[in-house]
Amino acid sequence: MLEFLDISTLAERLKSKETISHEYLSAEGNWHQGRFIVKKCDTEGTVTNVLYVVREINEQKKKELEYQKQLMKTAEEAKRANIAKTDFLRRMSHDIRTPINGIRGIVEIGDYFAQDLEKQKECRAKVRDASGYLLALVNNILDMNKLESGEIRLEEKSFDLKKLLREADEIIEVQGKECGLSYSSDYGDIRHQRLKGSPVHLRQILLNILGNAVKYNKEGGYIRVCCRETSCQNGRAVFEWTCEDNGYGMSEEFQAHMFEPFAQENIEVRTKYAGTGLGLAITKELVEHMGGRISVESRANQGTKFYVTLSFKTDEEQTESAETVSQTDSVSLHGKKALLVEDNEMNMEIAEFLLQNEGIIVTKAWNGKEAAEIFESSVLGTFDMIFMDIMMSEMNGIETTKMIRTMKRKDAQTIPILAMTANAFIDDIERSKAAGMNEHFTKPLDMKAICSTIKKYY
Repeated sequence: MLEFLDISTLAERLKSKETISHEYLSAEGNWHQGRFIVKKCDTEGTVTNVLYVVREINEQKKKELEYQKQLMKTAEEAKRANIAKTDFLRRMSHDIRTPINGIRGIVEIGDYFAQDLEKQKECRAKVRDASGYLLALVNNILDMNKLESGEIRLEEKSFDLKKLLREADEIIEVQGKECGLSYSSDYGDIRHQRLKGSPVHLRQILLNILGNAVKYNKEGGYIRVCCRETSCQNGRAVFEWTCEDNGYGMSEEFQAHMFEPFAQENIEVRTKYAGTGLGLAITKELVEHMGGRISVESRANQGTKFYVTLSFKTDEEQTESAETVSQTDSVSLHGKKALLVEDNEMNMEIAEFLLQNEGIIVTKAWNGKEAAEIFESSVLGTFDMIFMDIMMSEMNGIETTKMIRTMKRKDAQTIPILAMTANAFIDDIERSKAAGMNEHFTKPLDMKAICSTIKKYY
């Protein structure tokens, strides 16, 4: 800037230019632009007359500085994102390799003790634990991505709250028993049992919190769960859940960051796989997405107590009688005939075994095109149901279902077509239902849930 104000050199510098500009900040704090403009030169080209023009550029400079600030902010965010990405990949590499290494090692141990039935049983249990962790890891990553992109969609379906709570109890009781923990629950103060909402996400919230109570607890510790209905107005009931344990607890420093993705306190825990630090971040996002609140009280080495408040529409019209449930439970699937459509050899083997174990007679089709041909050429009554994979190389499950539903045969519209897929998001379910599928089951398959669902068709 100062070189432009050096009048002694101005003429020389103006020889090759018509204008020289400079900016300066006045003592009053205002930005100005000064311009030296050539007005007249002698015969030798020497500048003899110069016009100096000054104008205020506060607004322009403000925008420029703001733009520069934004550029620096963007660059800093990009830098942080790159660091986060590197950290994420490092963490994922560790968290994926650890259970995979465990599975491979356990399989080798099982091969070595091939004749030891007790050792084989132990190995299978460890493989289930490790593979369950991997599945949870993948689900958490996908859920976090959906939440961050705003793609999580809530269901609006009828469900039985007490049944959902009992199912969560069963899962956590087993986990707690394996870790030497005592578990108790109190659901006596629930007046409205039948609700409308998103049970899959409520279940996820509860299991995330309860799972942490198991994971970060001490042998001989306890977990106490309570759910009470605090109010009900205009057909909407409010529920408060508490989950209390006397485990490791959390430091005050960590509590400030506990709901951030990948946040983990550096403590010794009893679990084989410490987790990704995504569970609580997902839980908070889901609770808030459902219009609820979540808070926590915790002290290091003394324990933790979570509070979750959520509201749901009441659905008293949809009550399931004991008679109806009993009738469904008494239905047998033994002898039912299924067309199983799957293009992955291992998944085909697993699904075939699970179905045959329930007494279902299985006919296999290795892609959608083959499945459509088999069904179209079959005699009426050949199949009672179709289990359909979604992602297949030669005609996917959506296309195959649409083709079957348009066939000119009596059972084309009525035969239950059951999606069997790894695509577990709400929009995936809606897409399969829109194509004409009756139900949507996610992999890994839960035969207890599948059997309970498909029995209603018979």
